Amino acid sequence: MSGRDRDEAGRPRNSRPRDALGRPLPPGSEGVERIPDDLHLPPAESLAYAQRLVDDGRAFHAHEVLEAAWKDGPDDERSLWQGLAQLMVGITHIQRGNADGARALLRRATARLTEAPVRYGIDVTGLISYARALERDLAAARDLPADRLQPKLTR
Repeated sequence: MSGRDRDEAGRPRNSRPRDALGRPLPPGSEGVERIPDDLHLPPAESLAYAQRLVDDGRAFHAHEVLEAAWKDGPDDERSLWQGLAQLMVGITHIQRGNADGARALLRRATARLTEAPVRYGIDVTGLISYARALERDLAAARDLPADRLQPKLTR
């Protein structure tokens, strides 16, 4: 058996350090603080934590927080949390210079958010408009400044 890091249930984990954009660094490197694998927060705290991360330019890490909320949340909120997480991955692709990947994830985020319930003060309509505008700007090969990649998740 390989020396791959695994959790208590035997599922593989990626414990390698990561940079601020979520890219894996070589083992032993110093990376940014990781989001705990076992994160469990109430929705309002998840949103506040994700917002702080995205405001700091760490959309990948915001995605991990929102993904944890999706896994903890009720089934009828799945599209909401998945759409938010996909939006963050789309922003991560922009930050990493992958316009094609960003457009694909922004389209997926828009589709999920379009079918999502509106809860917890999340600005679903505004985030759909935001994702569509980013996608149009990427298609037009416009450069996007860092502050444009910091959407407000709630009203």
